[in-house]
Amino acid sequence: MWTYEKKLQYPVRIKTPNARTAKYIISQLGGPDGELAASLRYMHQRYTAKPDKVKGVLTDIATEELAHVEMISAILYQLTDGLTPEPFTAAYFQSKGDPITDLTEDMAAEQKARSTYDNILRLCDDPDVRDPIKFLRQREIVHFQRFGEALRQVQDDLNSK
Repeated sequence: MWTYEKKLQYPVRIKTPNARTAKYIISQLGGPDGELAASLRYMHQRYTAKPDKVKGVLTDIATEELAHVEMISAILYQLTDGLTPEPFTAAYFQSKGDPITDLTEDMAAEQKARSTYDNILRLCDDPDVRDPIKFLRQREIVHFQRFGEALRQVQDDLNSK
């Protein structure tokens, strides 16, 4: 169970709407490498993960990804204030039920998200957009590292049997 704090994990205060920038960012909401897909993927994978420490990592990061959904939503809302929002797809999430396969996919997903944030940073010069994007990019790096630790734990457990 989670406790919801009614504030963003990192503040979003965009002063200038910009539909072009929103176009680049919207895939991070519901696209195949976006925050929602990551949260669903990790939450689903936790049920087949062993040991419990790996389940904990998956649950923790799945929860934080939902906070990222909220931040991306705030960014998009502020960038498109006064415009009609464009639809997006949330039809993709990956899970095989094998912890080594899943954790490797999770690491790749975090790198894809980081890469997307790098691209957004190259295309956008508005500091109101860049600051929360930089925060999200850094969290992807941390998630990649934590999944790497979980993968090593799973591999060590398999090797000790």
